[in-house]
This record gives sequence, structure tokens and C-alpha cells, in this order.
Amino acid sequence: MGFKSRAKKLKHAADAARPAKEDSGDDNKGVTPCDVKGCKNWADKSMGGRRLAFDRAADVWGEDGLASDGRRLSVCKPCYREWKKAKKDDPDEWS
Repeated sequence: MGFKSRAKKLKHAADAARPAKEDSGDDNKGVTPCDVKGCKNWADKSMGGRRLAFDRAADVWGEDGLASDGRRLSVCKPCYREWKKAKKDDPDEWS
């Protein structure tokens, strides 16, 4: 018996001994809300969320359009795509 087959055998035994994970069924519930005012989406990394510097986000939405004033903001995937489209022609952003 080689080391790979032995490791595979031990892995299957360990998986069988471990209790099954409970699935909550609520996959669209996030933890981190989007920091753009008026946006009700979640900015979790697993849902496509990103983090932007405050100055970069303020160029698109303005300081009044942001819910947080920290150094980095969490934005959801639709807001990130909006920011990316707004900054597409800015040569300073992609250098």
C-alpha cells in the first residue's frame, strides 16, 4: 500500500467520524453590508464584494454618498462594477 492510498483511506475514515454539517439554507444572508448609501446588498468576499480605498470610492460617489468614513470601504459586486466603469478611462487608476 502506497502513501497516497493510505492517506486517502485515513481521510475517508476521518470524514465518516466527523458529524455532518448543518446547512442553514439561507445562502443570501451576508455579514458585511455595502458602505455605499442607499445600497442594501452584502459586501462579503464570498458574494463578490471588494474593499476600496476611501479616496477612490469618494471620486465616484462623493463623501456624502458613503456610509462609512474609514480608510477602506466594503462594496458589493454591483457597486464595484459601477465604480470600475466610472474609473475605466482614468489613466491614473490603472497604471
